[in-house]
Amino acid sequence: MMRPTILARTVSALAIASAASMAAPGFAQTVADDESGDEEGLGVIVVTAQTRNQQLQDVPIQVSAFGEEQIADAGIDSTQDFMDLVPNVSFDDSFTYLNSFVVVRGVTQINNADSPVAVIVDGVPQNSQKQLKMNLFDLERIEVLKGPQGGLYGRNAIGGAINIVTKRPGDEFSGMVQATYGRGDFVDLNAAISTPIGDSSGLRVSGNYISDGGRIENSFTGKNVDFVDHDYTLRGRFVSDIGAATKLDLRASYRDFQAGGIYDSQVRSGNADDIVYPAENIEGLTFGDIVEGAMKWDFEIGNGTLTSISAYTDLAENVRGDLDFSNAIDDPGGFAGLGIQAGQGQDLSVELMSQELRYVSDDALPFRWIAGVYYLHTNRDLLTRAFIDAEGTAGGIGSRDQIDNPALRLITLNESNRNDAYAVYSNFEYDLTDSLILSGALRYDLDERRQTDLENGGVRSESFSAVQPKVTLTYRLDDDKLVYGTYSTGFRSGGFNAPTVSIPVYQSEYLQNFEAGFKSSWMNNRLILNGAVYFAKSDDFQFFYIDALSASQIIGNIDRVDIFGVELEMQALVADGLQIFAALGTTDTQIKEYALDPSFIGNHTPKSTSFTGNLGFQYKAPISDTFDLLVRADYEHRGKKYWQVDNLDVQGPLNLLGARIGIENDRMGLFLSASNIFDEKYYADYNPREFSGLTTDIGFLTQPSTWAIEATLKF
Repeated sequence: MMRPTILARTVSALAIASAASMAAPGFAQTVADDESGDEEGLGVIVVTAQTRNQQLQDVPIQVSAFGEEQIADAGIDSTQDFMDLVPNVSFDDSFTYLNSFVVVRGVTQINNADSPVAVIVDGVPQNSQKQLKMNLFDLERIEVLKGPQGGLYGRNAIGGAINIVTKRPGDEFSGMVQATYGRGDFVDLNAAISTPIGDSSGLRVSGNYISDGGRIENSFTGKNVDFVDHDYTLRGRFVSDIGAATKLDLRASYRDFQAGGIYDSQVRSGNADDIVYPAENIEGLTFGDIVEGAMKWDFEIGNGTLTSISAYTDLAENVRGDLDFSNAIDDPGGFAGLGIQAGQGQDLSVELMSQELRYVSDDALPFRWIAGVYYLHTNRDLLTRAFIDAEGTAGGIGSRDQIDNPALRLITLNESNRNDAYAVYSNFEYDLTDSLILSGALRYDLDERRQTDLENGGVRSESFSAVQPKVTLTYRLDDDKLVYGTYSTGFRSGGFNAPTVSIPVYQSEYLQNFEAGFKSSWMNNRLILNGAVYFAKSDDFQFFYIDALSASQIIGNIDRVDIFGVELEMQALVADGLQIFAALGTTDTQIKEYALDPSFIGNHTPKSTSFTGNLGFQYKAPISDTFDLLVRADYEHRGKKYWQVDNLDVQGPLNLLGARIGIENDRMGLFLSASNIFDEKYYADYNPREFSGLTTDIGFLTQPSTWAIEATLKF
């Protein structure tokens, strides 16, 4: 429904997640959904996990998948929306408008560094962490793979992978418009139009526009800090069959945004459960744009298909805001107790160019295989500045423009990073018998990185590499049940911290995962029950903390971390049109070796959540000859979260409730929705003073209770 409104967090995800599991190799292409009907029970979801049509229940990996109907029913229109529906996954905003932290099975996101989750849109890897937080519209499918997927997705798929598929042009002229209005003057507009071009080509153009007055008030300025002045995206997709053996898929998009950011609160008590509203004297702002283009060719050659994917991204994010997160009235000590107020800013520019070639064998053979090569070139420039807030020191509201006054400059960090990444990979699947399947993968990744300090000309260079094997044995008990065992690995590349910090280079992280699971459907597919248990060992586990005194972050490594977890997902069709969903996930992370500070051995890793649980229902039935009624509700439970390696700052358990009700038919729909109905107040991110250099803890508040009205028209 709306970006800050997460509607029916549990219901949609479990409706499919429990029915969904997909092998890591390849990209899902089609989903067939049938949510009701006595003959087919819960219906069948079909994807091409290894570039061939397969039912998700037939493939041995834990995956949560959302088809077009589920996306619409749940009101999913942001990354946050579907992440909240997946067990053992958390996703939270922090610091800037594009900044986010995703944690999958205990593996944590690092700001301004590589993501632990590979994100693929229409077959194209999204290689910047800033691309993870998206406004989602005009989609065909979303798939979330849990556990390391390095065999095909490669570098930085150490926690999992996300496949997002936008809608293709259709054979007939069609379109849609959708408008949403919500609490805080939230406005979300979507539109799409599709037209065939001749007999073998098609074009689809879609767009999204968001503005938001915000709901979190700055107690010093009296203004809302979480506003969105504008955030709009325009996307075009052209597909063409060029002869019988060649296909072309072109995609381009442009996004422009300006919104609030850097509105952490000072938590003077040091208690992560104490809710404090922002009181900075500098209004935070994030602004920038993203340009993306991709070209995909498919050639049928011999007994297989050769695919070429070329992609380009140009991303800019600029941030201005408060550095001490205070004002001179409430905190006369100011920045680091020096009696001054201070501000900060970052200017990030990222340019990405990638090329992939892969060959996929005929899927009708008992031995099926994929082989490919991949190249990525990255230019990443980051300018970080801290400045004296003279206006704020005098007791007033500080201007962001002071950052450009050289006389007020405190710190300047200016770095240029270059990265060339190479990979070669192969995957196979072999039918040992009618019931026993052996599959495997092997990938080699090499990262060559170079950093130049543009302030003093210093240059650093490092190379990071890894071999990532995977082996899976699947045994089918009957047509509706299977068990599997998997050994898989993941690799997250190392890199450079800011030139002035105490840890100049952080090491690559390597994870080994051992997993056993099952898939089952019962009572003519009216009950689906899936589960898995896993143990993972991470060497040089990456984590980060803020160093406010240098206006930068520091990425470090924990020598060894063990991770143990369980996942269970259930979906049941208890009556015509009535489904019940439930899921639980546990993740126990434990620091086993940490030479830098052995006192932390035995602790949990930062930002890890011990338990997630979901329970929900959906009821859909005709109420007249014209309209169907849809009622959804969900309950989400999140266990304790440990904010840093010392485990002294802990977020208590959370209980979130959402609901959605409306009427719809094939042409139109009208819905009312609400999220966080009980108005739980909590921090999406929290940084203790012991790890920031500030005089107080700081926390980043999440959204309060919200509501929205949505209207859709299709033609």
